[in-house]
Amino acid sequence: MEYFVTGATGFMGTKLVERLVNDGHDVTALTRSRSNASHLPDDVTVVKGDITDKESMREPMAGVDRLFHMAAWWFIGPGPKERGRAQRINVEGTRNVLELMDELDIPKGVYTSTVGVYGNTDGEIVDESYRPDRPGLSVYFDTKWRAHYEVAGPMMDNGLPLVIVQPGGVYGPGDKEYGSLREGFVNWLQGDLPMFPRRFALPYDHVDDTVRGLLLAMESGDGGEEYIISSESREVIEVFDIAEDLTGVSAPRTVSPLWFKLLGKILTPVEWVTTPPEGFEPEAFRTFGGTEILVDNSKAKRELGIEHRTIEDGLRDYLAWEMEQLGMEGQTTPSRNAADTVP
Repeated sequence: MEYFVTGATGFMGTKLVERLVNDGHDVTALTRSRSNASHLPDDVTVVKGDITDKESMREPMAGVDRLFHMAAWWFIGPGPKERGRAQRINVEGTRNVLELMDELDIPKGVYTSTVGVYGNTDGEIVDESYRPDRPGLSVYFDTKWRAHYEVAGPMMDNGLPLVIVQPGGVYGPGDKEYGSLREGFVNWLQGDLPMFPRRFALPYDHVDDTVRGLLLAMESGDGGEEYIISSESREVIEVFDIAEDLTGVSAPRTVSPLWFKLLGKILTPVEWVTTPPEGFEPEAFRTFGGTEILVDNSKAKRELGIEHRTIEDGLRDYLAWEMEQLGMEGQTTPSRNAADTVP
């Protein structure tokens, strides 16, 4: 089988490509710079192109059997100053990829959305039937919402054989990209995360489980369907308590989410005249101030057979690797469980 993969050089994309190659498939990886793909397996065909330039993808996409579209702009914090870029990549780039999939008659594709399109579910546990308004929390969530509901969804309704998958916050060994979950964990391990808000919840997904979910969606997912492939949502306070038990590093103190909302409100005018220091972006404070993304993954369990390791096993595996990268000594040890052998 021949696969075309966008976002192939990123954290999840790299893991996916490695799995496809190990399973004996031919893979064409799209990259804006060939040097970014130097870590991919030698058997991968690397092509230079950009999802914002539709014609740069036409020739390498022609004739492939399957498509994984994973490329995205995904930072939370600097979103307001990057709104145009996020729009070009997440919305228009997705439109370009899916239009080519249609024009070239590619038999099946999987598009990676996010549970973040649901925004703050206000204590309600939602599934794929839920149709949210635009989240308004961050430029990333907003542009992914547009790509999901204004681009991919209508094309699926018109017969495009596409499957949408929605992971949560992805973590795991091998992550070299700062931002999102890794930045928070690294800052905490280094003593640079003094506090975090209560009532912030989302699914925390080990990268290997997420990649298996992507492959299961391609193998067993029905075209035109959406699948929440994340694990169950967890409160951040619970995640850091587990991390403290695993590493011996004290969890940050918790504060009311109202403090985060207040800081976001105070700092917003500052962003109009200057760029806030990294870590003090109003968008980040607004997003983390009491947001709860609560989801039901029973459809993907039932129809795809997804499984997730426990959060304890996932964090043990990840934090042992992260502490090794940082030159820290700790009590974590990698482990394996049944989820590691899911085909």
